[in-house]
Amino acid sequence: MESLTLHVTARRYLMARYDELVDRYTELLGQERAGFGHQPEAWRIFPRYNVVAAILARVEQLDPDRLPALPRLVDELEKAATAQSAFTTPASSKVAAAAMAEERGLFSSAVRGWADRHDLQVAPLPYRRVLAPAESAARQQALHRRWGLDGRMWHPMIAAPMPPDVLVLAEASLWEEEPVEHVRAALRERGGGRVTELREYGEDYLFDVDLFAPRYTGAEGVWSDDTLSWIAYASHEGTVAFGGHLATALAAWPAIDRWR
Repeated sequence: MESLTLHVTARRYLMARYDELVDRYTELLGQERAGFGHQPEAWRIFPRYNVVAAILARVEQLDPDRLPALPRLVDELEKAATAQSAFTTPASSKVAAAAMAEERGLFSSAVRGWADRHDLQVAPLPYRRVLAPAESAARQQALHRRWGLDGRMWHPMIAAPMPPDVLVLAEASLWEEEPVEHVRAALRERGGGRVTELREYGEDYLFDVDLFAPRYTGAEGVWSDDTLSWIAYASHEGTVAFGGHLATALAAWPAIDRWR
Protein backbone atom coordinates (compact mmCIF):
# COMPACT_ATOMS: atom_id res chain seq x y z
CA MET A 1 0.00 0.00 0.00
CA GLU A 2 1.23 3.49 -0.83
CA SER A 3 1.42 6.22 1.79
CA LEU A 4 -0.95 8.40 -0.22
CA THR A 5 -3.64 5.69 -0.11
CA LEU A 6 -3.50 5.57 3.68
CA HIS A 7 -3.47 9.36 3.98
CA VAL A 8 -6.51 9.76 1.72
CA THR A 9 -8.30 6.99 3.61
CA ALA A 10 -7.74 8.85 6.88
CA ARG A 11 -8.95 12.14 5.38
CA ARG A 12 -12.06 10.52 3.93
CA TYR A 13 -12.87 8.78 7.20
CA LEU A 14 -12.54 11.98 9.23
CA MET A 15 -14.57 14.10 6.82
CA ALA A 16 -17.36 11.52 6.68
CA ARG A 17 -17.30 11.05 10.45
CA TYR A 18 -17.51 14.81 11.03
CA ASP A 19 -20.54 15.13 8.76
CA GLU A 20 -22.20 12.14 10.43
CA LEU A 21 -21.76 13.57 13.92
CA VAL A 22 -22.91 17.05 12.94
CA ASP A 23 -26.03 15.58 11.33
CA ARG A 24 -26.78 13.56 14.47
CA TYR A 25 -26.33 16.61 16.68
CA THR A 26 -28.52 18.75 14.44
CA GLU A 27 -31.24 16.09 14.53
CA LEU A 28 -31.13 15.97 18.32
CA LEU A 29 -31.41 19.75 18.58
CA GLY A 30 -34.47 19.63 16.35
CA GLN A 31 -36.04 17.01 18.60
CA GLU A 32 -35.30 19.14 21.68
CA ARG A 33 -37.03 22.12 20.11
CA ALA A 34 -40.00 19.86 19.39
CA GLY A 35 -40.24 19.03 23.08
CA PHE A 36 -38.12 15.90 23.35
CA GLY A 37 -35.35 16.04 25.96
CA HIS A 38 -32.04 14.78 24.59
CA GLN A 39 -29.51 17.12 26.21
CA PRO A 40 -27.32 14.36 27.81
CA GLU A 41 -27.11 12.59 24.46
CA ALA A 42 -26.18 15.86 22.73
CA TRP A 43 -23.30 16.29 25.17
CA ARG A 44 -22.02 12.90 24.08
CA ILE A 45 -22.03 13.97 20.41
CA PHE A 46 -20.77 17.51 19.83
CA PRO A 47 -17.45 17.02 21.68
CA ARG A 48 -16.80 14.20 19.22
CA TYR A 49 -17.04 16.32 16.08
CA ASN A 50 -14.76 18.90 17.67
CA VAL A 51 -12.20 16.14 18.23
CA VAL A 52 -12.63 14.85 14.68
CA ALA A 53 -12.06 18.39 13.32
CA ALA A 54 -8.87 18.72 15.39
CA ILE A 55 -7.59 15.35 14.19
CA LEU A 56 -8.35 16.18 10.56
CA ALA A 57 -6.46 19.47 10.85
CA ARG A 58 -3.45 17.58 12.20
CA VAL A 59 -3.67 14.93 9.47
CA GLU A 60 -3.82 17.64 6.82
CA GLN A 61 -0.66 19.26 8.11
CA LEU A 62 1.04 16.40 6.28
CA ASP A 63 1.82 17.31 2.68
CA PRO A 64 0.21 14.76 0.31
CA ASP A 65 3.03 15.46 -2.15
CA ARG A 66 5.72 14.65 0.43
CA LEU A 67 4.34 11.95 2.69
CA PRO A 68 6.72 9.86 4.81
CA ALA A 69 7.16 6.13 4.22
CA LEU A 70 4.32 3.95 5.42
CA PRO A 71 5.61 2.92 8.89
CA ARG A 72 6.34 6.52 9.84
CA LEU A 73 3.04 7.69 8.36
CA VAL A 74 1.17 5.22 10.56
CA ASP A 75 2.98 6.71 13.57
CA GLU A 76 2.10 10.24 12.46
CA LEU A 77 -1.56 9.36 12.03
CA GLU A 78 -1.72 7.75 15.44
CA LYS A 79 -0.13 10.87 16.95
CA ALA A 80 -2.82 12.90 15.18
CA ALA A 81 -5.40 11.13 17.33
CA THR A 82 -4.14 13.23 20.28
CA ALA A 83 -4.69 16.56 18.47
CA GLN A 84 -6.29 19.38 20.43
CA SER A 85 -8.00 22.63 19.55
CA ALA A 86 -9.64 25.51 21.38
CA PHE A 87 -12.86 23.48 21.24
CA THR A 88 -11.46 20.30 22.80
CA THR A 89 -9.52 21.59 25.80
CA PRO A 90 -10.31 21.74 28.57
CA ALA A 91 -13.08 19.14 28.50
CA SER A 92 -16.33 20.73 29.63
CA SER A 93 -17.45 17.70 31.64
CA LYS A 94 -16.64 14.07 32.40
CA VAL A 95 -19.21 13.05 29.79
CA ALA A 96 -17.46 15.18 27.15
CA ALA A 97 -14.02 13.88 28.17
CA ALA A 98 -15.17 10.28 27.86
CA ALA A 99 -16.78 10.91 24.47
CA MET A 100 -13.65 12.59 23.12
CA ALA A 101 -11.40 9.82 24.41
CA GLU A 102 -13.61 7.21 22.76
CA GLU A 103 -13.55 9.09 19.46
CA ARG A 104 -9.76 9.30 19.53
CA GLY A 105 -9.62 5.58 20.16
CA LEU A 106 -11.90 4.89 17.20
CA PHE A 107 -9.54 6.75 14.88
CA SER A 108 -6.43 5.05 16.26
CA SER A 109 -8.03 1.63 15.81
CA ALA A 110 -9.09 2.52 12.29
CA VAL A 111 -5.52 3.56 11.38
CA ARG A 112 -4.12 0.26 12.62
CA GLY A 113 -6.75 -1.65 10.69
CA TRP A 114 -6.04 0.20 7.45
CA ALA A 115 -2.28 -0.31 7.85
CA ASP A 116 -2.81 -4.07 7.99
CA ARG A 117 -4.77 -4.11 4.73
CA HIS A 118 -2.47 -4.49 1.75
CA ASP A 119 -5.44 -4.40 -0.65
CA LEU A 120 -6.77 -1.06 0.62
CA GLN A 121 -8.23 1.10 -2.15
CA VAL A 122 -9.76 4.54 -1.97
CA ALA A 123 -10.96 7.19 -4.41
CA PRO A 124 -8.55 10.13 -4.66
CA LEU A 125 -9.19 13.52 -3.09
CA PRO A 126 -8.15 17.00 -4.24
CA TYR A 127 -4.95 18.31 -2.69
CA ARG A 128 -5.45 20.13 0.62
CA ARG A 129 -2.85 20.98 3.26
CA VAL A 130 -2.89 23.10 6.41
CA LEU A 131 -0.37 25.93 6.09
CA ALA A 132 2.38 26.33 8.65
CA PRO A 133 2.19 29.64 10.58
CA ALA A 134 5.26 30.99 8.73
CA GLU A 135 3.61 30.24 5.37
CA SER A 136 0.44 32.05 6.42
CA ALA A 137 2.40 35.07 7.63
CA ALA A 138 4.43 35.23 4.41
CA ARG A 139 1.31 35.12 2.23
CA GLN A 140 -0.42 37.76 4.34
CA GLN A 141 2.59 40.07 4.01
CA ALA A 142 2.77 39.48 0.26
CA LEU A 143 -0.91 40.35 -0.13
CA HIS A 144 -0.41 43.48 1.94
CA ARG A 145 2.37 44.63 -0.38
CA ARG A 146 0.56 43.69 -3.61
CA TRP A 147 -3.09 44.39 -2.80
CA GLY A 148 -3.11 46.52 0.35
CA LEU A 149 -4.53 43.78 2.56
CA ASP A 150 -5.10 45.28 6.03
CA GLY A 151 -4.55 42.49 8.53
CA ARG A 152 -6.84 39.98 6.86
CA MET A 153 -9.37 42.53 5.66
CA TRP A 154 -9.80 43.99 2.19
CA HIS A 155 -12.31 45.96 0.13
CA PRO A 156 -14.95 47.13 0.81
CA MET A 157 -14.11 46.80 4.53
CA ILE A 158 -10.99 48.98 4.58
CA ALA A 159 -10.66 52.76 4.34
CA ALA A 160 -8.25 52.81 1.38
CA PRO A 161 -9.61 53.95 -2.01
CA MET A 162 -10.91 51.06 -4.08
CA PRO A 163 -8.80 50.35 -7.19
CA PRO A 164 -10.57 50.18 -10.55
CA ASP A 165 -9.86 46.46 -10.98
CA VAL A 166 -11.99 45.43 -7.99
CA LEU A 167 -15.40 43.82 -8.37
CA VAL A 168 -17.69 43.57 -5.32
CA LEU A 169 -20.56 41.08 -5.37
CA ALA A 170 -23.27 40.11 -2.91
CA GLU A 171 -22.00 37.12 -0.97
CA ALA A 172 -25.37 35.41 -1.39
CA SER A 173 -24.68 35.19 -5.12
CA LEU A 174 -22.04 32.55 -4.37
CA TRP A 175 -24.17 30.31 -2.18
CA GLU A 176 -25.05 28.18 -5.18
CA GLU A 177 -22.53 25.85 -6.80
CA GLU A 178 -22.98 27.17 -10.34
CA PRO A 179 -21.53 30.65 -9.77
CA VAL A 180 -18.72 29.19 -7.67
CA GLU A 181 -17.88 26.89 -10.57
CA HIS A 182 -17.71 29.98 -12.83
CA VAL A 183 -15.08 31.42 -10.48
CA ARG A 184 -13.09 28.19 -10.59
CA ALA A 185 -13.37 28.03 -14.37
CA ALA A 186 -11.94 31.54 -14.65
CA LEU A 187 -8.91 30.40 -12.67
CA ARG A 188 -8.53 27.22 -14.68
CA GLU A 189 -8.45 29.29 -17.88
CA ARG A 190 -5.44 31.10 -16.41
CA GLY A 191 -3.65 27.85 -15.66
CA GLY A 192 -5.33 26.72 -12.44
CA GLY A 193 -2.74 25.88 -9.84
CA ARG A 194 -3.29 25.88 -6.10
CA VAL A 195 -5.05 28.45 -3.97
CA THR A 196 -4.17 29.71 -0.51
CA GLU A 197 -6.98 30.41 1.93
CA LEU A 198 -6.36 32.66 4.95
CA ARG A 199 -9.22 32.73 7.44
CA GLU A 200 -10.06 35.17 10.22
CA TYR A 201 -9.57 32.28 12.63
CA GLY A 202 -8.94 28.55 12.37
CA GLU A 203 -6.62 26.81 9.97
CA ASP A 204 -5.23 28.33 6.77
CA TYR A 205 -4.97 26.09 3.71
CA LEU A 206 -3.34 25.42 0.38
CA PHE A 207 -5.65 23.47 -1.92
CA ASP A 208 -6.56 22.65 -5.50
CA VAL A 209 -8.77 25.04 -7.45
CA ASP A 210 -11.54 22.43 -7.29
CA LEU A 211 -11.95 23.20 -3.57
CA PHE A 212 -11.99 26.99 -3.98
CA ALA A 213 -15.27 28.47 -2.69
CA PRO A 214 -15.03 32.18 -1.77
CA ARG A 215 -17.73 32.26 0.89
CA TYR A 216 -18.10 33.68 4.38
CA THR A 217 -18.33 30.80 6.87
CA GLY A 218 -18.50 32.75 10.12
CA ALA A 219 -14.81 33.52 9.57
CA GLU A 220 -13.80 36.04 6.91
CA GLY A 221 -11.59 34.63 4.17
CA VAL A 222 -8.87 35.84 1.79
CA TRP A 223 -7.76 33.83 -1.25
CA SER A 224 -4.96 34.12 -3.78
CA ASP A 225 -2.30 32.03 -5.52
CA ASP A 226 1.45 32.21 -5.93
CA THR A 227 1.19 34.65 -8.85
CA LEU A 228 -0.58 37.25 -6.65
CA SER A 229 -2.30 38.33 -9.88
CA TRP A 230 -5.71 38.04 -8.24
CA ILE A 231 -7.33 38.19 -4.82
CA ALA A 232 -10.73 37.36 -3.36
CA TYR A 233 -12.14 38.42 0.00
CA ALA A 234 -15.40 37.37 1.72
CA SER A 235 -16.49 39.70 4.51
CA HIS A 236 -18.95 39.44 7.39
CA GLU A 237 -21.04 42.18 5.76
CA GLY A 238 -22.31 39.91 3.00
CA THR A 239 -19.83 40.89 0.29
CA VAL A 240 -17.27 39.02 -1.79
CA ALA A 241 -14.68 41.19 -3.54
CA PHE A 242 -12.45 40.09 -6.41
CA GLY A 243 -9.36 41.86 -7.66
CA GLY A 244 -7.04 41.59 -10.65
CA HIS A 245 -7.58 39.26 -13.58
CA LEU A 246 -10.26 37.31 -11.68
CA ALA A 247 -12.37 40.47 -11.35
CA THR A 248 -11.87 41.17 -15.05
CA ALA A 249 -12.97 37.66 -16.01
CA LEU A 250 -16.06 37.74 -13.80
CA ALA A 251 -17.11 41.21 -14.96
CA ALA A 252 -17.52 39.84 -18.49
CA TRP A 253 -20.19 37.32 -17.53
CA PRO A 254 -23.67 38.07 -18.91
CA ALA A 255 -25.33 37.43 -15.50
CA ILE A 256 -22.98 39.62 -13.49
CA ASP A 257 -25.39 42.54 -13.01
CA ARG A 258 -27.72 40.50 -10.80
CA TRP A 259 -24.73 39.58 -8.61
CA ARG A 260 -23.41 43.08 -7.96
